[in-house]
Amino acid sequence: MTLFSDPSSQYSHRVRIVLAEKGVTVDIEDIDANNVTQEILEANPYGTLPTLVDRDLALYESKVVMEYLDERFPHPPLLPVYPVARAQSRLWVHRLERDWCGLVDVILANPESKKSEAMRKEFVESLTSISDIFVEMPYFMSEEYTLVDCCLAPMLWRLPQLGIEIPDNRQTKPLLAYIKRLFERASFQESLSDLEREIRA
Repeated sequence: MTLFSDPSSQYSHRVRIVLAEKGVTVDIEDIDANNVTQEILEANPYGTLPTLVDRDLALYESKVVMEYLDERFPHPPLLPVYPVARAQSRLWVHRLERDWCGLVDVILANPESKKSEAMRKEFVESLTSISDIFVEMPYFMSEEYTLVDCCLAPMLWRLPQLGIEIPDNRQTKPLLAYIKRLFERASFQESLSDLEREIRA
C-alpha cells in the first residue's frame, strides 16, 4: 500500500492520521502538489493528493480514502457502529469541509488579504462557539475518537500558520483541553510530516 501525500496539506494529513490510528504499514511518498508524477496521474485522473494505491485499487478523495481504511482495517473503529450515528458523523465531516476547510485553504493561499483577515475572525468565533461541546464529551460530539476528529486535528495544528491564536479564557478552556488531547495522541504525533512539525517547532 502506498500513499502519495502532500506533506503540507490538511487533506493528506487527515489520511496519515487514520493510517497511524490503525497501525497500517504503508509507504508514504511525499509529493509536491504542483509537480505530480506520471505514476500518480495513471492512478488518479485528477492528479490530486492524497492518492492511495492498494494493489489494483486507487483512491483519491480524502473522505473516501479514510472510510475505505476504516472498513479495510476495522480496529480501532473510527466511525460509529449504528447507521444513524455513522450518518451523523459523515454529516459532521461534510459540515467541517463546507464551513471550515475552505476558510483554512483561503487563508493559507492569501494570508495578507482583507478577505483572509475576515475569515480568521470567523474561524476563531466558530471554534470558540463549539467549546462547550467538550465539557460533556472528550471528542467532537462523541465519547470516542472518530473520523471527525481526524479531520479537525490538521486544521487545529495549522492555527499558528494561519496567524490564529485561541484566547485562553474560561469559555475556551474545554476547547483548548480538546486540542491538547488530540495533539498528545501517539498516532497524531506519528502522522506529522517534517513540514508540519515545523509549524509548532
